[in-house]
Amino acid sequence: MGNGAVRTAAIIGGGVIGGGWAARFLLNGWDVRVFDPDPDAEAKLAPVLAQARRALPSLTDVALPPEGRLTFHADLAEAVAAVTWIQESVPERLDIKHKVLADLQAACPADAIIGSSTSGFKPSELQEGAARPEQIMVCHPFNPVYLMPLIELVPSPATDLALVEKAEGILRSLGHYPLRVRKEIDAHIADRFLEAVWREALWLVKDGVATTEEIDEAIRMGFGIRWAQMGLFDTYRTAGGDAGMRHFMAQFGPALQWPWTKLMDVPEFTDELVDLIAGQSDAQSGHMTIAEMLKARDDNLVGMMRALKANDWGAGAVMNAHEAQLREGTVLAARADDLEDVSAPILTVHRAVPLDWTDYNGHMNEARYLQAFGDATDRFMEMIGCDAEYIATGGSYFTAETHIRHLDEVHAGTVIEVRTQVLAGAGKKLHLFHEMYEDERLLATGEHFLLHVSLETRRPSEPAVGIVAALESLAAAHADLPVPEGAGRAVGQRPSPADPGDAALADQAAQAF
Repeated sequence: MGNGAVRTAAIIGGGVIGGGWAARFLLNGWDVRVFDPDPDAEAKLAPVLAQARRALPSLTDVALPPEGRLTFHADLAEAVAAVTWIQESVPERLDIKHKVLADLQAACPADAIIGSSTSGFKPSELQEGAARPEQIMVCHPFNPVYLMPLIELVPSPATDLALVEKAEGILRSLGHYPLRVRKEIDAHIADRFLEAVWREALWLVKDGVATTEEIDEAIRMGFGIRWAQMGLFDTYRTAGGDAGMRHFMAQFGPALQWPWTKLMDVPEFTDELVDLIAGQSDAQSGHMTIAEMLKARDDNLVGMMRALKANDWGAGAVMNAHEAQLREGTVLAARADDLEDVSAPILTVHRAVPLDWTDYNGHMNEARYLQAFGDATDRFMEMIGCDAEYIATGGSYFTAETHIRHLDEVHAGTVIEVRTQVLAGAGKKLHLFHEMYEDERLLATGEHFLLHVSLETRRPSEPAVGIVAALESLAAAHADLPVPEGAGRAVGQRPSPADPGDAALADQAAQAF
């Protein structure tokens, strides 16, 4: 959140979509109040929260804020009192939505944002008869809400634009991508595409052209992969070669007039068609439970979005922007001068272990320990001034030697901290010792020896004066710290029997594996 203030969101309707909203707010540090007349609402929300707690922290390389407080309310007025955001996710019936919106406007603050998850209704339809129409807007999410970035934010001419801008800022702080729709229209933007594809798919199955599985394979093995990173128009622009979109449209534009599709016709939903599609769908993926499919879906989404994140592209760029906001409120220091206590080991990593960092044994694999400690080294380098701007001038630190000890298991979702001690820092040489913790449980250590190198000659060179000063200052401050257990140890070397502390750590490591 950045400012440390706890804000409150009210979720009206705790189904799949409402539950996803609850998880997104909750895991970003908001207090969440859920109103749902279903007596089993809390039990039904539990698996959604469990899925979100497992998946969402995997998207960022810095830990999410402490989870907010979740409460369930039988009284609507109690749920919406003194809240910042209200998200309505009740069934898609306009009469029900009008009733709920009227009741909550009678009790909520006049400056609260009221977003509706509706996939089809226009905001002006929702605002009919409302006490304060300017307060209501469409905030249409995509499932799973706790992972998917897109929110179609649709105001009407009556909506207060200041509230819309406030909503955009809040959505970005949650890791969402608010897409403001220029004109209100039935089904907004994305669902109009989906309806066209869905309608055509129904015809292909009905006419015996393809099965449900074959249609899904055509999407996920072909254009679905391209769309995830480039969308529609950029995909076609690249298909036009160096001449771009003009060439593509000249070459393929005439095909649009050929009678290929049945976009305006809908096949009748007869029992035979429903049985055909349901039967094929069950045959396609019936070997998996829905829970297993949802787990695989979230794992795959996290993996794809993290790949996009590495390239700062599409949904990955949204994740990087969210991470930058999270860093503003984190305990990690940006520069050595920002440290409150330079004499203590420095917190250089504070993050959750992502899903794709684990191996076949269910715990973090060896390469990811190296990545975590490498990230700690990179953070330390930035703190002393060896950042991207400095590296662009031709100097950097190269790692010459690394030694990692694995002391305890680490699983996906574990919030880890790496604390870094300077063992030596003078001239060209930098010697760091990292300790990885979950709370106060020591998980691993990593020892790195680095040399400052000229990127032009690829040989050791003296760092800039400012870097030397920052490094020597931290080295002097850490000089009085005890040498950490394990520092300088060779691979396979065991502690001396005369050192009971070392022996205890060795026993701990032996028992962990």
